[in-house]
Amino acid sequence: MKRKEQLTQTHTAILAAARQQFLTQGYQATSTREIANQVGITQPALYHHFNDKEAIFLAVVDEVGHEAQLGMNRVISEVADGSLTDPVEALAKVTEVLMAVHPRDVFTVIHGSFRFLQPSNKGKLGQLFAQDYLAPLEHFFSLDIVTLQGDLTPQEAASFYLTSLSPLFNDFHHVGPADASKHQQVVTLLRLILFGIAVKK
Repeated sequence: MKRKEQLTQTHTAILAAARQQFLTQGYQATSTREIANQVGITQPALYHHFNDKEAIFLAVVDEVGHEAQLGMNRVISEVADGSLTDPVEALAKVTEVLMAVHPRDVFTVIHGSFRFLQPSNKGKLGQLFAQDYLAPLEHFFSLDIVTLQGDLTPQEAASFYLTSLSPLFNDFHHVGPADASKHQQVVTLLRLILFGIAVKK
């Protein structure tokens, strides 16, 4: 194998290992030593590909965020062309896109890393989060499929939605009946997010 091909394969393997660890364990609990061990290389070899742990994390967030953005945009296209008209089912599809690429709560994984990053990398992470997650969600909440309350903006709705998804990513909080499928749990939570828990008297 040519050296260039070998370097490309190693780079891809580092990202795959880092993705699995960062997304399941979080930034703080993941080490470059663990990533290197999983790939079968030394830490110095890993640093040949990435300057440091923060650079690897940003590359993972960029990759995963791009996948999430593409998936959400496919759903948004269905809403925009009128083939998907039910707000709960549409948002369920968006949610299932996020769950497919994130084994843990998106908001917790990304924002949980902020205090450990250098200021310049915080800025880069904020840009990726805004571009890949908030922008598609803001677009979704700006469409006619959802009517927002009062002065609530699509940006505020997108942020609230993302911060409300954590029950779907753990076994401690179970949404809906004990025998509910994952899709039913998603729909139950989204009804609460969209319509609240009480009826006006």
